[in-house]
Amino acid sequence: MTKRKILVCGGAGYIGSHMVQLLLEEGHDVVVFDNLSSGHEEAIKGAVLERGDLLRPEDLEAVFARHKIDAVIHFAALIAVGESVERPDLYYRNNVTGTLNLLDAMRKAGVERLVFSSTAAVFGNPQSELIDETHPLGPINPYGWSKRMVEQILADYATAFGLRSVALRYFNAAGAHPDGLIGEAHYPETHLVPLVLFTAMGIREKLSVFGSDYETRDGTCIRDYIHVLDLASAHLLALDYMDSHEGFHSFNLGNGNGFTNLEVIETAKRLTNNDIPYEMTARRAGDSAVLVADSSRAKSELGWKPKFDDLETIIETAWRWHHDPKYGPFAGSKK
Repeated sequence: MTKRKILVCGGAGYIGSHMVQLLLEEGHDVVVFDNLSSGHEEAIKGAVLERGDLLRPEDLEAVFARHKIDAVIHFAALIAVGESVERPDLYYRNNVTGTLNLLDAMRKAGVERLVFSSTAAVFGNPQSELIDETHPLGPINPYGWSKRMVEQILADYATAFGLRSVALRYFNAAGAHPDGLIGEAHYPETHLVPLVLFTAMGIREKLSVFGSDYETRDGTCIRDYIHVLDLASAHLLALDYMDSHEGFHSFNLGNGNGFTNLEVIETAKRLTNNDIPYEMTARRAGDSAVLVADSSRAKSELGWKPKFDDLETIIETAWRWHHDPKYGPFAGSKK
């Protein structure tokens, strides 16, 4: 393993903080760049924090001037599909313009490697049972389009400037670090697994399930859930992959298994031994009925091997963190 100095943009967020811990465990030096608008400083354990904003180029230039960075892992983005439909201006400005600012700063500093946090939302409505990298790209919401635009930018920068980059298209990130020290904490929370667990804890009176009339086995959306540490391990492998692969590359990351919203609720009820009241509500704009990954390319080319590849384990690690009074999302000042 080559020891590197890695800049993690959005490293105080959910996936970013797990990435930081894995990089540190593997012996890398880590610098976190985050505006802390949705991330949490207490989630950064052992890395240097540089507080700044992607929309301020001077912040980025200062970080690259202070640190000799070998590669960048870029998580910083707005991520709520529904909000992106209501406020596309925010999503294009933050996710696209912010990334362009980052790429400009990287070029000035001579940094030529980037791992990009992309999404299954670049595919839109699926045209096959499993989605691989050859599936047509057709986002159906501004969030997906913002990520698709960045992927195109990365491909163009590879051709024009020699940038090496890997886009990792996540399906549904879930779970928490098995040690229980860090987990998923968005305010407000929009993701299904933590919302289900908040309801199991009695923090929420009931859960809203968006849409009961999809063409699925129980009428609710089907999603492919992937453990956050398995996502982080793919980023680590992507850093090595770029050593021997020029240009832009994309990989889909998921388990290849889809679960309906109601199946997630029932699994959580069984694991927590708590009731989880819910109500069926209208569909959300921009939601696809089914999103399930074919990740065979990541396994064959990156050597990626998910370790937490069943829904029960994913939810169990999330539950361990969520109801921990010391480290969970409502610990300390967050109560």
